[in-house]
Amino acid sequence: MPKSKAEFETLYPYQLYEPAEILERDLMYTIPEIARRLQGLDPEAELAPDAEERVIEWTIPWIIMYADKFVINDPAGDEPGYFGVAEHNDESEQTEGKSESDRRGGN
Repeated sequence: MPKSKAEFETLYPYQLYEPAEILERDLMYTIPEIARRLQGLDPEAELAPDAEERVIEWTIPWIIMYADKFVINDPAGDEPGYFGVAEHNDESEQTEGKSESDRRGGN
């Protein structure tokens, strides 16, 4: 059942991190490791099984949303897939924080 916003003491803006903001460029991660990084945790941090399930459930749609910003390995046998930040993201990040004039080469 929906609740009135007035029932909540604090409301925050909903933010989604870009993959390059939370993942090391030279590493590949499993989905559970990415889920931990999204929570600000070490990729190998221990989580209770129910907590791990929950953060993985939140992570999968995020990976799908940013699919064009990831690369994935070719898993062998029963090995999990590993995801990493796609190298083509470098170009878009180099323009972040620059004014339109700077991006066009102006002073």
